[in-house]
Amino acid sequence: MNQFGVMLKKEWRENLRNYKLFWIPAVFILLGIMEPVSNYFLPQILDSVGNLPEGTVLEFPVPEPELVMAAIMGQYQLLGLLIFTLAYMGTIAGERKSGTATLLYARPLSFRAYFMSKWVMAQVIALLSVWLGFLAGYYYTYLLFGSIDFMNLMRFGLTYSLWILLVISIVLVASALMPNAGLAAAVSLAIIFISQLVDGLLGTYWPISPLKLPVYAAAWFENGPDMSDFWWSVSLTFILIMLLLVIGIFISAKKAASTKV
Repeated sequence: MNQFGVMLKKEWRENLRNYKLFWIPAVFILLGIMEPVSNYFLPQILDSVGNLPEGTVLEFPVPEPELVMAAIMGQYQLLGLLIFTLAYMGTIAGERKSGTATLLYARPLSFRAYFMSKWVMAQVIALLSVWLGFLAGYYYTYLLFGSIDFMNLMRFGLTYSLWILLVISIVLVASALMPNAGLAAAVSLAIIFISQLVDGLLGTYWPISPLKLPVYAAAWFENGPDMSDFWWSVSLTFILIMLLLVIGIFISAKKAASTKV
């Protein structure tokens, strides 16, 4: 436990030095603000750059506040997941490739503490970024479009947070498995986006899946998801995350010999 605390402090200092603790939340806040603001000013934007005939009047239906929040999640599903992957693709692979990990592996090291410290710090920054982005988006959505039921907002955020936990776990396991950060990013993005593409095409055949979490998150703004399918999907996601943690710890120890000296 003491070793885990030391490693966690190391990860904290490292994320401060490379500014991940600042720039990742800032990007998510910006994405959260841009969606309601751009929707609100869309007619004026099109009018100013659209080269439309004089006298043309553009009328757009005012989106429901819940749809705006779902659109923010849509931004996170594309740009947000890409940012997380690029930010953490070298968490383990980069250390091995550069030889930095040699300083750690030369000492008696608990690879469980090693992997878990990286996992915890990455998850803290990821969840902080997502929630700050959602809250910033909610604030501007409230100002421009109206209020949203706060309990539905919390259910929405918590459901999507579980999906983020899974995504970060996949990225870190890929970083532990691959010999360099580039391959780790490629594998992570392939797993995440191809699986989502398959779910989008064939997902009606399996209502119980971790891939359904973003869909179930948005469903809280309507009538809510089917609770049986939802809880089975949540349980399956927790099991998958636990399995990924075990795999990540095992691979970290197994690949220690490949560290560049």
